[in-house]
Amino acid sequence: MSSPAADLAEPTRDGLPPMPPGPPHEERHFAASATVRDLVIGTADGLTVPFALAAALSGAVAANPLIVTAGLAEIAAGCVAMGLGGYLAARTDADHYQAERRREEEESRLYPEREKWEVAAILHRYGVRGEVLRQAVEAIASDRRRWVDFMMRFELELVEPDPHRAARSAATIGGAYVVGGLIPLSPYILMAETGPALAVSCAFTAVALAGFGWLKARATGLPPLRGALQTLGIGGAAAAVAFLVASAFGG
Repeated sequence: MSSPAADLAEPTRDGLPPMPPGPPHEERHFAASATVRDLVIGTADGLTVPFALAAALSGAVAANPLIVTAGLAEIAAGCVAMGLGGYLAARTDADHYQAERRREEEESRLYPEREKWEVAAILHRYGVRGEVLRQAVEAIASDRRRWVDFMMRFELELVEPDPHRAARSAATIGGAYVVGGLIPLSPYILMAETGPALAVSCAFTAVALAGFGWLKARATGLPPLRGALQTLGIGGAAAAVAFLVASAFGG
């Protein structure tokens, strides 16, 4: 009777042995860093900039409708600007990847021996030596697409961007900016007096920053309390600086 270890070593039809026992194959590694980054950018700016604008206007304008109008205009402009910035950044990443891939494909055709040497150099850094190294290089270079994939990943450290990334980034950043901006502006919409609306807006913004930091930390596997305090501190400092600058130049 064969042992469990021997059974696990038996290769499948493609030559790869079965997966040994361990944690579930769908491991819970964090893989949505780009989306979280977009949410952080949009929400953080949406919370701080409209808050600072509304707070600065509170000292100069007694009518909440004017503050609301200015705040909504700023949110609309910020949503478009931030969303467009996210779209262009994602498109730049995609264009850069495609340009580098075309260059690698051309070099693999014009200078195959040098490109094979580069594969060998990469594998050598991982401890592959001798005949095993030669066989590994030949196996990788036997398929041009796989060869170029290897060079993109391990030489240039580039991963192919999601083709829908640009549109998704624009929508995520723009939407997060709108949601974040309406939080500090909502007291001015719901309340009649500017002073109380400013106090409630400060409270709403602080709670939203702390809550957002907590959720971001949970999503990325960091300590939630530290994430909440860090986001509250950074966002609060940014809002305070924006408020002071707006107040100074606004009289």
